[in-house]
Amino acid sequence: MRSTRFVFSAVLIVFATIAYAQSDAQKSFTQLKTLAGTWQGPVTVVPPQPEMGDGTHTQVSLRVTSRGNAVVHEMKDPATPDDPSHDDPITMLYLDGDRLLLTHYCDAGNRPRMAAKTSPDGKTIEFDLLDVAGSTQYGHMHHAVFTIIDANHHTEDWTYMEPGDKPVHAHMDLQRTSATVTTTAANTK
Repeated sequence: MRSTRFVFSAVLIVFATIAYAQSDAQKSFTQLKTLAGTWQGPVTVVPPQPEMGDGTHTQVSLRVTSRGNAVVHEMKDPATPDDPSHDDPITMLYLDGDRLLLTHYCDAGNRPRMAAKTSPDGKTIEFDLLDVAGSTQYGHMHHAVFTIIDANHHTEDWTYMEPGDKPVHAHMDLQRTSATVTTTAANTK
């Protein structure tokens, strides 16, 4: 009888551990939430693009929203005014079941959707293309990688696929300029 109680107790502990353990997608999403704030840094583009000089600076803002269920990511040129005439690409990062997804609302007029995979150390979150809604006539965002170096430094690598399947890679080396405090329990989901 004691061995049955022991086995039953052990099974309950295992199930409780599984129920409370975060999936890799949840852990990655929690990591991305730590990036809430404003970031700036140089962009390196390969192959070089005439409209983007090497070392051009960009500004990235990340904001946790929807009671902690989504992260809004916005890229912009810090030299442009903050008004509707200068639209900027928006990316939404969110959990869909046991997957971490992003949808990129591109200024090319389409919406690529990508799914994440994480590195063993949890510091690198790589997104691979799932599908694209809208026209790809002008190209589409194809791949993204977020690498968290520390609380005030991360990199982003974005690959844009031009027509004819010509990749353009942008590497952003970003330093935090301000943090967004997310202390509510809803933001830690």
